[in-house]
Amino acid sequence: MAGGSAIRGTRVGSGPMGEQDHGNHAERIAVSYWDAEGNETVRHYAADVPADQIPEIIDSPTTGLPAGRNQASPPQVVKTEPYKTHLAYVKERRTETEAQDILAEAVDRLRTTGRPY
Repeated sequence: MAGGSAIRGTRVGSGPMGEQDHGNHAERIAVSYWDAEGNETVRHYAADVPADQIPEIIDSPTTGLPAGRNQASPPQVVKTEPYKTHLAYVKERRTETEAQDILAEAVDRLRTTGRPY
């Protein structure tokens, strides 16, 4: 059957098919990052960005591990410290004798004034 619409399947008003001129692309550089499992992630940055503003370490989107620019020695996972209570921080700052002196002072103040402060 001959005939039919001549524009069926074409993009009307969009210019020639396969047109490559969609504006000027900014020059950019590709920077590779590797995580501890050997996965490579490529990030693109503008070519005029100073080198000191390009991050040395990023989070790998595939594993969540830190990824660095040196393939031979990627950054290792930083061990997070567990949550510390207020008492744990106080124990780091005070010795046992300082703690006993402060406690004795507070008990004495409470006995004389009836108030802890």
